[in-house]
Amino acid sequence: MGSIRKLKKEIDAKVYELISDCFTYLELYPDKKSDEVGGIISDAVHFRNDLIHRVNNPDPAADPKGVKAHYQLINKDLNNGVDKLCERLSSVSKKKKKQSV
Repeated sequence: MGSIRKLKKEIDAKVYELISDCFTYLELYPDKKSDEVGGIISDAVHFRNDLIHRVNNPDPAADPKGVKAHYQLINKDLNNGVDKLCERLSSVSKKKKKQSV
């Protein structure tokens, strides 16, 4: 991790890419699954806001190693959270394919 600014940009880039994928899915498959995809978008926005809040509010009493560990945990949570949201979008997509077959 380089800096706080780069971490924030990485959070925004990954979450916005996921949201873009959700909107692309909605454009390609306009059907009843829009509620599920809308839920994924909503969760992604809440997830992004939570991560940014955590970045902006580290523990002021922590030593430098503790602060570094705090930001590493945020980076790890970012990757895990985006993966889970992508899996949810993939499962919606798989349900669509099973129904159309």
